[in-house]
Amino acid sequence: MKLLTHNMLACHIKGVKKNYPFLIEAVKVENREADYDPDFLRHIFSRIQWPAFLEGAQAMGCREGLPEKVEESMLQEESFLKTFHHALLEVTLDEGALVCPETGRKFPVSKGIPNLLLTEDEC
Repeated sequence: MKLLTHNMLACHIKGVKKNYPFLIEAVKVENREADYDPDFLRHIFSRIQWPAFLEGAQAMGCREGLPEKVEESMLQEESFLKTFHHALLEVTLDEGALVCPETGRKFPVSKGIPNLLLTEDEC
């Protein structure tokens, strides 16, 4: 699971108010090369919740070089775009869990795929 995916997911357990962002428990993280597309990065940037992205990057060991605060002008800087690209699209959570920030319920991630199925009493 890439941080791009993580940034778009929320916990949907019935009654949960603080459902975003999932906490990440990383067991196995891998780097997989992805095509670098600065236009895609500029386009998706406005949809990324930066604080959640930084938390995820920290948990997956790729926080280095990512600034605490960002501005749109940084999207013109090649060094920022490459660091953003690496963390967003190349670092992959292969094994681990996503943890609901309110309930602590763990959703397993296996072979890079998060299993967010709820039990009957959670629906």
